[in-house]
Amino acid sequence: MSLRLQFLFFVTLIHAVLIGLAWQVRTTNLYLFFGSEVLLIASITLAVRLYRGFVRPFELIAAGTAAIQAKDFSMKFVPVGQREMDQLIGVYNQMIDELRQERVSQHEKSFLLERLIQASPAGVLILDFEGRIESVNPAAERFLAQPAAALLGRAPAELPGAWGPALAQLTENQPQALQLSGLQTYRAHVAHFFDRGFMRRFILLEELTQELMQQEKQAYGKLIRMMSHEINNSIGAINSILHSFAYYAPQLDAADQPDFTQALDVSIARNTQLANFIGSFARLVRLPAPAPQPTDLHALLRSIARLLQPQSEERHIRWHLDFADAPLIAAFDAQQLEQALLNIAKNAIEAIGHGGNIWVRTTAVPVSVVIENDGPGLTPEVSKMLFTPFFSTKRDGQGIGLTLVRDILLGHGFRFRLETNEAQRTQFVIELEPA
Repeated sequence: MSLRLQFLFFVTLIHAVLIGLAWQVRTTNLYLFFGSEVLLIASITLAVRLYRGFVRPFELIAAGTAAIQAKDFSMKFVPVGQREMDQLIGVYNQMIDELRQERVSQHEKSFLLERLIQASPAGVLILDFEGRIESVNPAAERFLAQPAAALLGRAPAELPGAWGPALAQLTENQPQALQLSGLQTYRAHVAHFFDRGFMRRFILLEELTQELMQQEKQAYGKLIRMMSHEINNSIGAINSILHSFAYYAPQLDAADQPDFTQALDVSIARNTQLANFIGSFARLVRLPAPAPQPTDLHALLRSIARLLQPQSEERHIRWHLDFADAPLIAAFDAQQLEQALLNIAKNAIEAIGHGGNIWVRTTAVPVSVVIENDGPGLTPEVSKMLFTPFFSTKRDGQGIGLTLVRDILLGHGFRFRLETNEAQRTQFVIELEPA
């Protein structure tokens, strides 16, 4: 039974007793009867006023409680002229004002934080209480190459490709550098925040690829320019002296002249090879900006296949061209892209060694080219070092072929990847559309 009903029951009972007593004295004492009637009317009037005075606060409290439950912080009360009631109304109105201001402030901060996360160039993965991905921003979708729908509800360790094992090894508050496929480099950081009193974690991904490549290129570019300058100056002077020595050959004995001439030729040839060697490094540093022009991609690929056909036949390697139906015209620097594709194809031939196949496929939507071979696949250790300057798995490799390919494709803004696919074939995929 509510307090209001208890009060009504009590007042009704008291007044019923008073009415009964007044009725008993109506015949014996008329003055007492009239006095009791006046007292009864005054009591009823007072009871009504007390009822209104008690019930009004209860109604206001109930209305205020309902408003708070409905999260409606706009309803306020006006003073009613009762000191106690007005104090209660003042406290309630002050509390509502503070709650409304805090709520507005929290909503503004939450909205700002959400917009900052969405616009951030860093990838953000927010995890739920069970450690599964609850929210991702566009940068994280781009880094992981997965739409948000494919990421939500999954644990970071369950992500496809190299991301899963990399994120599974992260330790909170210990940023780590992650290098994927020898090309992309990221800094991953795990931290936590509190939500409703419980700890939740988030992962922050920062891309360092362009910054590291720029620093890397500046470092090896300066070294190569210095080496090229010193070596070319020395080679030029030495070759000049060696050519001058050739004029002394007739002055030697006939038996010594062949050995003398051969020694000069070998020395000059070796110097020339050294100049070409350092020149290949210098070309990597002096790579000009691409000048894209509409070019027939199929014609370019056919010319590369014809150029490498004799070398492929010697190794018993067969080419398989699977092109899109319509002619494929794309905008790129034909000379630079030809050099990149030529390096990729040569690497495929050398990876196969003897007896194998090379598949060259193109697609129109998106415009892409895939060069695939059935040679040995890439090991995880080698995959991490791909596109690293001066790294090579060949005994006499210079380690600049894939670096040159990387710089050419990045200069065009093309997406690309080198990987071993599900069929255990090594494929180089290039999307000839700006990233």
